[in-house]
Formats: sequence, structure tokens, C-alpha cells
Amino acid sequence: MFKKKKYKRLVIGLLFDGIGMLSFMIPGIGEFADLIWAPLAGWLMTRMYKGNPGKIAGFIAFVEEIIPGLDIIPSFTLMWLYTYVFKREKKTTIIDI
Repeated sequence: MFKKKKYKRLVIGLLFDGIGMLSFMIPGIGEFADLIWAPLAGWLMTRMYKGNPGKIAGFIAFVEEIIPGLDIIPSFTLMWLYTYVFKREKKTTIIDI
């Protein structure tokens, strides 16, 4: 179940990154589309990743989308990598008595 949710988030993140980059590809309309997409991307990021990491990533996604030329950064994919590849989980050990 965990792996299914993990890869579902990756696919959704790739889709959202693609939407963000699509606005970069459309000259003239892209800047206007970013005004709509930037707050939505930030909100979506906070819904996908809970807690402080999600809030920080949401803010970064918003800034990345609102500043012209930064749409190429795949913020959703980078957050997925941080969450599932680079972040080390604290392992708890259960001692049998």
C-alpha cells in the first residue's frame, strides 16, 4: 500500500510539473497562466505533503511558478525525491522483553 501511494504521488507530481512547464512554453499567455497556476501549485503541494515540509515546499512552488523563467524547475518532483529518496527516516527499534 505504501509503495502504491508513493508512486501515485510521483505520477501526480510529474503531471503538475508538466502543467507548470506548459505555461512556460506558451509565449504571452504563459505569464498570465502563471498568475493562476502559482497559488494553485503552492496549495496543491501543501495538500500532497503535510506538515512543515509541505508548507515550505508549497511556498517554494508558489515562488518558482510566479517568477518568470523559473517554470522549468520541477518542484513537485524535487519534493518527491526529498521525501522518498533523500530524507532519512528515524527508525524506531522495538525491544522484546
